[in-house]
Amino acid sequence: QVQLVESGGGLVQPGGSLRLSCAASRSISIIYAMGWYRQAPGKQRELVAHIINGGSTNYADSVKGRFTISRDNAKNMIYLQMNSLEPGDTAAYYCNAKTSAFGPNFWGQGTQVTVSS
Repeated sequence: QVQLVESGGGLVQPGGSLRLSCAASRSISIIYAMGWYRQAPGKQRELVAHIINGGSTNYADSVKGRFTISRDNAKNMIYLQMNSLEPGDTAAYYCNAKTSAFGPNFWGQGTQVTVSS
C-alpha cells in the first residue's frame, strides 16, 4: 500500500507554468514506477508521463518538450514541471504509483489544473 497526495494545481494563463508535486507515504526507491495521469471532463483518464525506478521516462506526445517528470527518492516525492501550458492541458491531474510491473495501481486524490485567460 502507498498513499499519494498531490499539490500544486491551480489557475494559470496560457503559456504559463506550474509544478505539481506528489508526496508518497513510503519510500519510493523500491516502487517500480510512478507517474502522472490526467482526466478532463467527459474524457478518459490518460497517461501524461511516467518514470521507472531505473530512471527512464515516457511522455504523452501532447506534452513532449513542455512537461518534465522527476523524482526525489530521498524525499519520497515526484514532480511534474509543466511549461507552455495550453487550454487543452486543463484537467484533474492524478499521481500514480505501481509497486511492481504487474502489481496494483495506487492513486492520489487529484489536483485541478485550469489553463485559461
